[in-house]
Amino acid sequence: MKPKNFKRADFVFLLFALCLLLLFAGCSLPQIIILKDPLTPEEHLNLGVAYEKQGALDAAIKEYTLAAKNLPLAYLYLGNAYFLKNELEEAEKYYKKAIKKEPHNAEAYNNLAWLYYTKKENLDQAENLARRALELNPTKGNIYRDTLEKIRERKGEGK
Repeated sequence: MKPKNFKRADFVFLLFALCLLLLFAGCSLPQIIILKDPLTPEEHLNLGVAYEKQGALDAAIKEYTLAAKNLPLAYLYLGNAYFLKNELEEAEKYYKKAIKKEPHNAEAYNNLAWLYYTKKENLDQAENLARRALELNPTKGNIYRDTLEKIRERKGEGK
């Protein structure tokens, strides 16, 4: 028996609405999937630098990771960001990766040397790394010599 004022169109609409509800009940909201990254690796690197300057290190790391897929320099930036977070094991890993990918990147050698200085370990290796940085880029000699001198001072303290 059909209630009064219930028309066939109402029944069809309710049936349609019920079908839609069942169809989407187990689904989440639609998601947008980006198949091609709209940013270049350089743009990811620059965005990471902007995040890092704001102190948003996790966001910077995300951008540097995206940049590193095609831009080996980003490994140095990853090392620096992890160093700033005081996650020294991760920083070491990325500095080593930076050196492996770009063996002429003096900054990576110096930063790894400074990391060892900071951790008070591998000081002989740190000294060699700082010397290598100085050889690779004498124009930053003041910075690299400072690292080297501090390492040598710390080594002298241990004697």
